[in-house]
Amino acid sequence: MLLGITLLNPTTVIYFAALVLGTRTGATAGFWEQAVFVTAAFVASASWQVLLAGGGALLGRALTGHRGRLVTALVAAAVMTVLALRMAVSHG
Repeated sequence: MLLGITLLNPTTVIYFAALVLGTRTGATAGFWEQAVFVTAAFVASASWQVLLAGGGALLGRALTGHRGRLVTALVAAAVMTVLALRMAVSHG
């Protein structure tokens, strides 16, 4: 699925296709240099998406447990209290 997302990411495809096609006009880069560039760009994009998906899964697992929900609720309550106090002091 991640491979499909990487392949179908229109921004990535357009950007790197433009770079490769742009280097063909008058540049000295041959076919193999361009192939290496496209492969490296694909691997970089895929690894970034794997990192994001893995990090999101780990964070989601941590936040959906009992302790994670408790910590999230306490942090949210603290932020709301600080914001309410700032508003009360500035308008008081």
